Amino acid sequence: MIWFVGAGPGAKDLITVRGQERLQKADIVIYTGSLVNPALLEHAPAACRVYNSAEMTLEEVIAVMRQGDADGQEIVRLHTGDPCLYGAVREQMDALEALGIAYAVCPGVSSFCGAAASLRAEYTLPGLTQSVIITRAAGMTAVPERERLSALAQHGATMILFLSAGLLETVKSELLQGAYTETTPCALVYKATWEDEKIVRGTLGRLPEMAQEHGIRKTALVLVGEFLDGAYELSRLYAPDFSTEYRKA
Repeated sequence: MIWFVGAGPGAKDLITVRGQERLQKADIVIYTGSLVNPALLEHAPAACRVYNSAEMTLEEVIAVMRQGDADGQEIVRLHTGDPCLYGAVREQMDALEALGIAYAVCPGVSSFCGAAASLRAEYTLPGLTQSVIITRAAGMTAVPERERLSALAQHGATMILFLSAGLLETVKSELLQGAYTETTPCALVYKATWEDEKIVRGTLGRLPEMAQEHGIRKTALVLVGEFLDGAYELSRLYAPDFSTEYRKA
């Protein structure tokens, strides 16, 4: 059986209970060595075979899974954060389905959730922003033309960019073509929830300089929007003149 497990944003204790249990029962672990905290491997049995997928091709990953499954072993494919975001997980699932190999998914805490916790921020605030755009800048992996940053920026919503810390000049230029301005609040969260986490706050106009001054080139989320510093309205849910099925106005 193959388990795709979300490792969480980084901190060892932010993996889910289910994910930790799967690791404890694993005979084989294939982990994303470029991003997953290696301390999580301490949950696996001492006799467990461990593979670093950063050094492997897709075909090599599937070959390990195929042989392990044929041998009746429990296999954990450990992905950073939650596998559904930039995990290249669909291609692995499709390959397993083609081979008739059973698999299941254990969700994890995404780094964008860990970043909000570290920032003590709420992405959706009444009267300010009620939408969150999760995306990336076009780099080695292209993005559909309709999803270019300049197009998405027209909304002015809370924006979270993965895999874009090395493309900040492009990020700044494209976002300024939309509803954001030079003074729009932004933040860089390097290795959210890790012991060496680093948070840098500033404005969109200085985004590239912020990263350069603090030595941030990768493994960081870019967060842009008024949620970081804007004036918002109180929630109507808790207003004294608002009735719910649990409380009368």
